[in-house]
Amino acid sequence: MTKSADELEHEVEATRERLDHTLGDLQSRLNIASLTENLVGTRHPVGSLNGGAQRLLNTAKENLVPTLLIGTGFGFLVYETLRKTAERRRLRFVGPDGLPRSYVRYSDTLESRETNEEDTIQRIITTMKAEGRITRDRYGKAVRTSHAKSHGVAEGELRVLDGLPPELRQGLFAEPRTYPVIIRVSHVPGEYLDDRKVSSPRGMSIKVFGVEGERLPGHESEVTQDFILDTGKVFPSPNAKAFLATITAQQKATSAPDAVKQAVSATSRATNAALNAVGLNSANLDFFGHPPFHPLAESYYTQTPLRYGDYVAKLAVKPVTDKLRAWIGKTIDVSKDENALRSAVTDYFRTNSAEYEIAVQLCTDPKRMPIENASKEWPEQESPYRPVARLTLPAQDTFGQIVREEELSFCPAHTLEAHRPLGSINRARLKAYEVMGALRRQENGSFTSEPRAPTQV
Repeated sequence: MTKSADELEHEVEATRERLDHTLGDLQSRLNIASLTENLVGTRHPVGSLNGGAQRLLNTAKENLVPTLLIGTGFGFLVYETLRKTAERRRLRFVGPDGLPRSYVRYSDTLESRETNEEDTIQRIITTMKAEGRITRDRYGKAVRTSHAKSHGVAEGELRVLDGLPPELRQGLFAEPRTYPVIIRVSHVPGEYLDDRKVSSPRGMSIKVFGVEGERLPGHESEVTQDFILDTGKVFPSPNAKAFLATITAQQKATSAPDAVKQAVSATSRATNAALNAVGLNSANLDFFGHPPFHPLAESYYTQTPLRYGDYVAKLAVKPVTDKLRAWIGKTIDVSKDENALRSAVTDYFRTNSAEYEIAVQLCTDPKRMPIENASKEWPEQESPYRPVARLTLPAQDTFGQIVREEELSFCPAHTLEAHRPLGSINRARLKAYEVMGALRRQENGSFTSEPRAPTQV
């Protein structure tokens, strides 16, 4: 008997889901816990490398692809083929204009708390404090437990576009107006790592001033809206419990020798490059081996969902300046400067302005675009990113403004209720970022109140 199109699609979807879980399991094994354990071991002193570390470093230097890919490459290719087939079939749910026929309306019921979630969040904070003590002793001051090293701090403006359709006219983006902003470009780890040795993902944090409206409890007097974005489209951990396991391993690895971190970064970069060649990507591998692209020429994503007024969305910030777009996908030379990425940002802004498109991806299906699984990519074929604003940064001294960052805290809790971050990862972030940001500034003798204008920083 010939199967119907719906039956075939159901089988494809079921196979895709099984492979999706398999890929997720494989990626979960590519993490700092297993890598560091294999490299340093539990019995080796922090300052030494074992045989495994030396072998991996030699392999990385030779730029060889790990044996892992040989066994899994065919499965990845099958996965990609089935994924594309399923997505082509789903295009029938998209209207003739290429946009979704409907969007998920925001509701409190979209979120579901994990068992013992509050305990997990407290353990995350405890682990972050432990990591903070390690880096404070190393650097002689408290630094951010993530996004420690700045590549630049800049002022500019965010202009909401006119003529947006109703579903995009939400929250901060409801009316066409212009807001002053401060942005910070950084790398993700909570250490001042050498750009010549370790290449990690980048982050862009945006603080928007003069934003009025209902806010989260405890922040009623504030007028800022923070958006925290990274270069990856998804978060490496699906939920708070998995995130706790990750940062616990990272906390242990913070004291690892630089040679270990260099080996992990180089090998991860080579492995992910091979995955990219077949249309795949590992968020875990990218975390430890992101290519040294120009920080200003990358796209940045919230990774996790947030409330978007009456709807649910993710945000992206993408360069539109011609000079920056010409650098997309091209690496820069970091071999002679431990702060090469910061130098690249400083050199650019010395004589050039930069403009970015702020775009929104609305949720159309909570199963295909989950709220609680932050490591699940939302298919752009089913809901593309659509522009809602422009971010403009004039030429300026971004290196000189880095001194201002000690007074700044980019925190998910600095937000309108209309843009409240959603999901397990964000419920942990809402508390952990606030606690750690206040602790860092207190230990460094900085102001802890939220500024109301860029001139107050």
